[in-house]
Formats: sequence, structure tokens, C-alpha cells
Amino acid sequence: MKAADSQWLDVMYNNRARVPETPAILQGWAERSAAVRERLSRRLDIRYGPGPSETLDVFPSARDKAPVLVFLHGGYWRALDKSEHSFIAPPFVAAGACVVVPNYALCPGSPDSPVTVPRIVMQMVAALDWTWRNVARYGGDPRRITVAGHSAGGHLAAMMLACHWRAYRPDLPSRLVHNALSISGVYDLAPIRRTPFLAGDLRLTPAQVRKASPALLPRPPAGRMFSVAGGEESAEFLRQNLLIQQAWGRARVPLAEALPGLNHFTVLDALATPGQRLHQLALELLA
Repeated sequence: MKAADSQWLDVMYNNRARVPETPAILQGWAERSAAVRERLSRRLDIRYGPGPSETLDVFPSARDKAPVLVFLHGGYWRALDKSEHSFIAPPFVAAGACVVVPNYALCPGSPDSPVTVPRIVMQMVAALDWTWRNVARYGGDPRRITVAGHSAGGHLAAMMLACHWRAYRPDLPSRLVHNALSISGVYDLAPIRRTPFLAGDLRLTPAQVRKASPALLPRPPAGRMFSVAGGEESAEFLRQNLLIQQAWGRARVPLAEALPGLNHFTVLDALATPGQRLHQLALELLA
């Protein structure tokens, strides 16, 4: 790959470099999330698997048989934590939903326990399996699970809609995930594999790209996904945003939209702000 190509990929995919305010935005997420955990009813660090990172937080609904929003955080599969994303929960709990926020292992892991993107995908499968089996005790309806995710979490949300649940465990429903919302998602991992600032941590192989790229997988047999990005994101993120609709068709992805005035990080704030279009889209999927 030419040096110019490498530089172009870094420009296209390095969102922290593109948005100088990123440190302040991430600090704000963490501070708001800590305040949420102080005041909102919650169950923290529940285990969904045996690994040290395989925990999740639940923000229960005040009513039974509530729609369930499972939020998957971003960070290019190598950074951030569920604890920095509790701020997503309050407006959806106020709207009557139960909110689940899982953690996952981060790439590259350690020599004794390497972490790959496909491994993270399977961790999220396990987290959704736990949610289906257990969410009713927190007021959630296991028949009404919507998965939302941001950035790497948007990729994971798409993978959850595409999952063959009965191949994982035969007693699971074929449509465990009812709908999905992918915010600034990445659907073809081929350019990510060649992006220099990510390559050392992710260590993606061509086989992993084929296995874990939603746009290269068969379209899900059911469900809807809304694909949304910030209008101020890079040309590559805007291309990826449209790509999944082209790959899966409008029956599965009826909406692929760029929201004006929002960058890769402020688009997530819009999810947690009642009245914003992105928040309304999430409520539509939860209905």
C-alpha cells in the first residue's frame, strides 16, 4: 500500500484527530455517566460470561414488559468502557424502556488472551443471550429487544441483527433482536484492516474481515436497521453509512441518513437528547 493511501485512511478513520474537542467530549460523557449512576435505579456489573470484561449494567424499567434498548459502546474495539455511556440511559428509561449496557474485551488483549473483533462479536452474542433470558426480572420484554451502537458499537449492532441465534443456542428465538440502530457504524472492515493507526491493535486478517463485515454477510431474514451518521463525518464514514443499505436493501435498512451539523461524537449526544431526530428514531424502533 502506498504511503499516500495510508495517510488517506488515517485521515478518513481517525475521528479523534478530526474532532479537536474529543477529549472534552469524552470527559463530559464520563462525568454525566457517573452522575447518572448516582441517581438512577441501576444494577451494575452483572456477569453475562466468565471473562473479566464480560459484565453489563441494567437500568430497569418502572413497568413490566417494557421495550429493551441494548446499547453497545464504541472506541474502535480497543478503547472506552460501558461506564462512560450510562448517560444514554435516562431519557429512554423516562420513555418507559429498560436499558442494558454491556462491556466487552478490548483489542489487542494480551499474549495469553488475544482479543479479536470476531471474539468481541461473540461476546455481544453472549450478552444478548443473557438479556433475552434475564431481562424480564428488570421489567424488560425479551420479545422487544432493540440493539443500538455507536461507531464500533454500530458495527456490533449490525452484527447482532444478522446473527443466526439458533446456531448459537437452539432454544433461542430466531429473531432475538427485533430492530437495530447503528450510529456511525463500520460495515466493511477491509479499509480498517489497512488503516495504520488501527492495524497494530486490531490485527485484522482477510478471513476476519470476511467473517465480521456486516456488508459482506447475507441480509438478515427479518427486522429493521436504521443507519445514521453525523453530517460532518469523513467521506468514508458517510460512504459506510450508505453501504449497508446498498448491501442489505431497503427492506432491512429503510433509512440511511446523515444528520446535519453533527460530527462523529456529537451524533451520540443527539441519541440521548429528547427532541433530537436521532432520539426519535430510536423511540420509533423501540415502539
